[in-house]
Amino acid sequence: MSDPAPEPIPDTNYASTAAPAEPHAESSAPGVPAPLPGPESTQERRSRVRWADLPNTVRSAVEHLVGSPVIAAHSQSGGYSPGSADRVVTANGSRFFVKAVTSSLNSESPQLHRREARIMTLLPAGLPIPHLIGTHDDGEWVALVFSDVEGRHPQLSGNDLHAVLDAVDALSALPLPPPALEVLPSLTDEVRDIFEGWARLRNDPHSGLDPRAVEHHALLESLSADAADSVGGDRLAHVDLRADNVLIDRDERAVIVDWPWAAHGASWFDALTLLVDARVNDPACNTETALREHAVFASAKPQQVDSVLAALAGYFLDNARKPSPPGLPTLRAFQQAEGAACLGWLRERLEPGRGGESARIP
Repeated sequence: MSDPAPEPIPDTNYASTAAPAEPHAESSAPGVPAPLPGPESTQERRSRVRWADLPNTVRSAVEHLVGSPVIAAHSQSGGYSPGSADRVVTANGSRFFVKAVTSSLNSESPQLHRREARIMTLLPAGLPIPHLIGTHDDGEWVALVFSDVEGRHPQLSGNDLHAVLDAVDALSALPLPPPALEVLPSLTDEVRDIFEGWARLRNDPHSGLDPRAVEHHALLESLSADAADSVGGDRLAHVDLRADNVLIDRDERAVIVDWPWAAHGASWFDALTLLVDARVNDPACNTETALREHAVFASAKPQQVDSVLAALAGYFLDNARKPSPPGLPTLRAFQQAEGAACLGWLRERLEPGRGGESARIP
């Protein structure tokens, strides 16, 4: 008697896959994306190739890696990469996630896949991340095969937000091993230039800037001065953490995917940028409670939080005034919203009697 056919693959999104050159071209540090490029609608993303579109040699190589022919594949939406992103089922019932790309689709994406594969081999066991099964690289096509994660993207509130913060805490609980520290870039070095947004806005003023930001420009630039040094450290940082790079699995635990931009830095950086994203999605989100109560922020000093929020605001608002990159017509609006969220939160923190301990905004 033959084995029963595997169940169909649920229509869930496994991974966004790393972004191509356009969203990252604004940074002189190639390893730092927006750092929160933000979700875009499917109309704003590139068309994605599917498993069936891959060359026979690539599909055969993947099947060799997983040890069985692929009999079903479901393409995943989301993300920026034009490469494939498929959850697959093999003849023996095993499930995997496969993403593949070639330079003819995007000149930088193959190198991002190679970078991610290298990073995955350096990360300690037991982290809330997918397992890298294997890699195919023929010089033209690069394919990565991961363990499959059945899950959904989180809502950045309530239990989901707590689960993602728990995952970030688990990622950064221990110092990285020396081999990883030697290979991964320093987050401080990666963000130093992009955290100069307020200086760029001073040298090239923007008429659309929030009047209160104009009024307190000197304070915001001063607060930002220490931001790059504040995020230094020996802990693992994802650097591109947002809702579509996270899955909540059947046990309601968060699994963090897409790792080409990883660096070593402060244990709380990813968590802070996630809270900014939560405020964009829900301005009433009580980010101060999470900041005050969750263990992932235990080592974050109030002055450091204020400094990084100011620097992120400058980064986002400096870039929001630029023309939209090809294929991403609402990216600038998203960056404007992120910058406004940073400013709004910072303003609350710097009001007399609130959480921040930096110079006050009257």
